[in-house]
Amino acid sequence: MPHTPHPPHPLRTRPFRLLFAGRALSFVGDAVIPAALTIAVHQATGSTSALALVLACAMVPKLLLLPLGGVVGDRFNARTVALTTDLVRCAAQLLVGVELLSGRPTLWVIAAAGAVGGAAGAFAMPTTSPLVTGTVPPDGLARANAAMGVAGSVARLGGPALAGLLVLTSGPGWAFVLDAATFAASAALLAAVRVAHVPVGRRPFLADLREGWQEVRSRDWYWTSLVAHAAWNGAAAVLMTLGPAVALTRLGGAGTWVAFLQAGAVGLLLGSLLAGRVHPRRPVLTANLGLATYALPLVALAVAAPAPLTIAAYGVAHMGLGFLSPVWQTTVQRAIPPHALARVTSYDWLLSLAAMPLGYALAPPAAALWGPEIPLAAAALAVAALCAGTALVPGVRRVTTVTHPGVERVQTQV
Repeated sequence: MPHTPHPPHPLRTRPFRLLFAGRALSFVGDAVIPAALTIAVHQATGSTSALALVLACAMVPKLLLLPLGGVVGDRFNARTVALTTDLVRCAAQLLVGVELLSGRPTLWVIAAAGAVGGAAGAFAMPTTSPLVTGTVPPDGLARANAAMGVAGSVARLGGPALAGLLVLTSGPGWAFVLDAATFAASAALLAAVRVAHVPVGRRPFLADLREGWQEVRSRDWYWTSLVAHAAWNGAAAVLMTLGPAVALTRLGGAGTWVAFLQAGAVGLLLGSLLAGRVHPRRPVLTANLGLATYALPLVALAVAAPAPLTIAAYGVAHMGLGFLSPVWQTTVQRAIPPHALARVTSYDWLLSLAAMPLGYALAPPAAALWGPEIPLAAAALAVAALCAGTALVPGVRRVTTVTHPGVERVQTQV
């Protein structure tokens, strides 16, 4: 049998290399913003409720507009949509940066810019998968998604340190200027990329929404996994809300919490690297079982386990997340028809993001009533049951990766 050479890595092709460079720059800019925003709002107002208001102004438009963003992402070329949203977010972040550098920042300006950026994000997020499938052949999707995952993980690992450096040396305003510059650079790189697009016939908006939902509902492996992923995001919100207090009072202080977060960033990077090398035969089942490991740090915090064990558990849990993301994206990109990919992705993001505010809202009152142990343990049980429980779903077990020399595809066994 003649030897079939493996296709070149997607980074060796110009379209994906330009796309990757633009996305990687955006990842760096976005990783700097959370810490800079917290410091900026605190310095401007001294109020934690003001920070909650700004975060809500960014989140609410994103949640409301995600389904519309999915329809737009399928109707129009993903490159055009992503380039436009990059420019909008560039302007919004630049406005915040200038406002902060003026020395007299106004809360409503920061909140309004956050709302504009959140709305743009609702249109940008569903284009991620169409951009990859439009620049990479099917046999390169796994490596392309793994490369994106690694870039995002590296940005999360170094972003807080870069934010701290900018804030300490120049002030938080320059962090927003940097983020604006990364969006501008990403837009310029996207302008040079040709992205294949499968045209979708123009129909009423609700008909497009229904078709996208039908693509989700008709696949039991997809919608049950989305429920599990939503449980993970809700549990992550519980951990982020209650974890710092447990670390500060029972596990040794602020240094433990910093080490905890860094272990998560390292685990995320290792999981992304692993996803580029390991191609499980049952990708959805394997990825969801890996995601169930998030129960480990939740239980460790609930019982106030020794700090090294708790830190290691969080690193393992994020390794599962880092592995899941590229594997899940590749499976979805291969299984969902290209003309519906943005809409299906928007439902994915909608369920995931909507679960996080629920976790943030429920964790504090539950901890006040019963102590942090109960909500942490409940979140652990939900993650373990729903993520590992997808193994009971026939479709999750039937989605398999079929590999031939130079060819890899996903199929659903009957």
